[in-house]
Amino acid sequence: MPRPRAFDEQRVLERAREQFWATGYAGTRMDDIARATGLGKGSLYGAFGDKGQLFHRVFGDWCTAVVEVAEAHLADGPDAEALTRLAGYVRLMAENAASDTERRGCLLAKGAAELAQHDPAVAGRSAETMTALLTLLRTEISAAQRHGDIDSAADPERLAALLLTVVRGIEAVGKAGLDPERLRNVADTALAVLPVPESRNRSTTRRGPAHEN
Repeated sequence: MPRPRAFDEQRVLERAREQFWATGYAGTRMDDIARATGLGKGSLYGAFGDKGQLFHRVFGDWCTAVVEVAEAHLADGPDAEALTRLAGYVRLMAENAASDTERRGCLLAKGAAELAQHDPAVAGRSAETMTALLTLLRTEISAAQRHGDIDSAADPERLAALLLTVVRGIEAVGKAGLDPERLRNVADTALAVLPVPESRNRSTTRRGPAHEN
């Protein structure tokens, strides 16, 4: 029988993630990961494979978490609350970027920017994640349209793509140094331009939840 591993796999993956997040894929050596995790390189290779395989594991886990956060805020619930859920998610993403004082950004964006052009696994996982986020946003927009909070004549696919671009773009400009209040304003502006039926009072429908921490 194989010997049980004498280390906490999740803890090791978290430490490896922090190293890749801090120094990027190219700037990270297995020696760095061994030092960060406290494991010898032999144990790392035996448990996770080479540096590329380890990064794919960390990157995949991160992408899964990104979608899970969106699902927690956007999945399920009555149509009457769809716009509130949508606004809460967009503002939460802005708040997360605003609170990133170290300007590390998102590992998804960093990994894709560095590797997607040459690494099919990273490119595929990134695209899969964006598609999942787009689907969640489109579903909420359609729900808000059914309830009459967003104009039913608008294309939910295009509106979802707009909000996804805003959410991911907020992270990018925040990392580049745009101040937190402007990041919050970008989120509010994106929500304000969602088309509202003429019968609705825009000021009322645009009043979403308070900024989340």
